[in-house]
Amino acid sequence: MVKEELSMCVFCSIINHEIPSKVVYEDDLVLAILDISQVTKGHTLVMPKKHVDNLLECDDETAAHLIQVVKCLAKQIQDRTGAQGVNILNNNGEAAGQTVNHLHFHIIPRYSENDAFVCEFRESEKQDLDEVLELVK
Repeated sequence: MVKEELSMCVFCSIINHEIPSKVVYEDDLVLAILDISQVTKGHTLVMPKKHVDNLLECDDETAAHLIQVVKCLAKQIQDRTGAQGVNILNNNGEAAGQTVNHLHFHIIPRYSENDAFVCEFRESEKQDLDEVLELVK
């Protein structure tokens, strides 16, 4: 990614403290902030400080550290907020719903099945699993 595109990345601007944020956690590789649009109370974004568009383009060392932080923070957020569960979400690419091209995970505390956040899987048309397996292997 060229320097001009990086300067337009809102998460890079937050990481560089050009845009204020509510920091939940920070180390040399990762920044976690409260999402400005709280889907549920405690909704947190966890991102690498190094710019990478998505998980599929991330180096293994950064990805491993990032997921360790996500796991730790998810437990901490669930425990401290009294949430009954937590969704951990990551979108890769526009077709998957990624709106900011900087790798990030959403930690979304869940307080009940009927809260404002909806995450559901709907069955698609029937697939030949042997054919799909051959395709993805």
